[in-house]
Amino acid sequence: MPRNSVKKLSVEQQTTPLPQQPQDNLQSVLGFVMPTTHVALPSEGKFYPPSHPLHHCSEVEIKFLSARELDVLTSKSLLKKGIAIERMLQNILIDKSIVIDELLIGDKNAIIVAARAGTFGGDYEVRLQCQECEEFYEHIFDLNEIDTKNNEEVLDALEFSENGTFFVTLPQTEVKVECRLLTSKDEKYLEERAKKKQKMGLPDSALTDHYKSFIVSLNGVTERGLVDEFVDVMPAGDLHFLNREYTKVLPDVDMVQESTCKHCGAENETSIPFTANFFWPDG
Repeated sequence: MPRNSVKKLSVEQQTTPLPQQPQDNLQSVLGFVMPTTHVALPSEGKFYPPSHPLHHCSEVEIKFLSARELDVLTSKSLLKKGIAIERMLQNILIDKSIVIDELLIGDKNAIIVAARAGTFGGDYEVRLQCQECEEFYEHIFDLNEIDTKNNEEVLDALEFSENGTFFVTLPQTEVKVECRLLTSKDEKYLEERAKKKQKMGLPDSALTDHYKSFIVSLNGVTERGLVDEFVDVMPAGDLHFLNREYTKVLPDVDMVQESTCKHCGAENETSIPFTANFFWPDG
């Protein structure tokens, strides 16, 4: 349309947006159904508060990656900000009330693996270094063989609150600690805090910051100043016990698989790495 003809449009024509064809109509016209899959959540929804959409939900529905999501994954601006994967994950969630940053870390990992395997298949080729002969070799991991991991006996024995937190009684101080599992947002905060302290030349406090992040209360006391002070002076024995109990509770995906070195035949147990070609298998 010539530039000077724009002025001849009526106000109604300028302010009324062009009709957009809904995705459902597009699917009905072309005769295809957008494929989706259900992802089993390692947490089984047990650690989310009642206000969370995944409270007591054992799975979440996602759609497979489309060209739009691949655009997101290759966006230079999003990659520079470090949010490309999070934006992609948010796009593929069917339930839009779920916020990626508010997911437990293990649940987020499960969705990442399912999105990759469902879109490109389970084969994931990676270059590994042998733990015995130190030579490099190519290995294909099977993402479809990855299972969720949680300790049912430990979970069944836990005392839960109505908000999805759980309790651990420390052996030395006998303090009853209320804990919560960390989310993706918490993980980012801790990473950023550590980077800032490093830049400012401040002492590293990553260990105590981690404990302060997941402790909700002590013997029912929620005042943050007291919680932080207790963490700073907690006996090492209690610290070790709390870390062990928290780790046992932590639900996640089991990323460890075995591979055989092509040079010396050694069997290596390796945690499947997230390399640059995780979502670009032919790259």
